[in-house]
Amino acid sequence: MRRAAKRDANEAEIVKALREEGFQVLILGLPVDLLVWKPGGKFMFLEVKTDKGRSTEVQRKFFDSSVGCPRAFVRTPEEALSFARAHEI
Repeated sequence: MRRAAKRDANEAEIVKALREEGFQVLILGLPVDLLVWKPGGKFMFLEVKTDKGRSTEVQRKFFDSSVGCPRAFVRTPEEALSFARAHEI
């Protein structure tokens, strides 16, 4: 039986900041951590990393195959909000 993936320690504060800004956030897990959008806006994918976190092969392949869809690796609420604001419409 596969165990649930460990969540990054900074994920909760990133999700909270996005939701407070009016973004909808769905916590996924694989291939990336978060699906983010505002009603009527674009969907975007965010992969949360800690300061020392590195992308996995699955994540790199997903990012390579999802060209044209907004996606980013983020480490802080500020990075997540900046990216989401820039890509919300």
